[in-house]
Amino acid sequence: MSLRKNAQVEIMKIKFFTVGGTIDKVYFDRKNDYQVGDSSLLEILKEVNVGFEYECDSILRKDSLDITDEERQIILSRVAEDRHRHIVITHGTDTMVQTAEIGSMEPARFRSSDAEFNIGCAIAAVQLLPPGVYIAMNGRIFDSGKVRKNVELGRFEDI
Repeated sequence: MSLRKNAQVEIMKIKFFTVGGTIDKVYFDRKNDYQVGDSSLLEILKEVNVGFEYECDSILRKDSLDITDEERQIILSRVAEDRHRHIVITHGTDTMVQTAEIGSMEPARFRSSDAEFNIGCAIAAVQLLPPGVYIAMNGRIFDSGKVRKNVELGRFEDI
C-alpha cells in the first residue's frame, strides 16, 4: 500500500435536475385536484442527511403527461451542457421511459411515497454505474431502452 502526499481527493458532487412530475405535485384531494409545486427534493436530501455535496436546478414544473418533445430536448440540452459527472433527474413516471430518466410512483408529500427510496437508489447508481441513461425504480436499476411501467402492478419491469 502506498500513500501519495498532496493527492487530490475528488469530492463526490451530484447535480440534480427536477422537471416536476408526481414527486412535486401538491394534491388538494387524494389524486385529482393538484398543481405542480416546488420540488420536494431539497427537503428529502436534508431529511436523509446525505454525505455528499449537491446542486439542484429546476428545468420544468410539469406533470410528465404534459411534457412535450421540445421540452424533452431542453432537458437533454441542459444535461449535455452541464459540467457535473454525476447527474440525477427527477421525473414523473407516466412518461419517464420516453424521457428515459428518474421519477417517483407517488407524490413525495404522501407518507406512502417511494420517492426517497428511488432517489437513494438513483444516488447509488449514479456513483457506481458507467456513463449512460438509467431508470432507478422499485429497488432496481433499468437500462432506459429496456423497461416499461406496469400501471396495473404499480411498478417498472424489464421488456
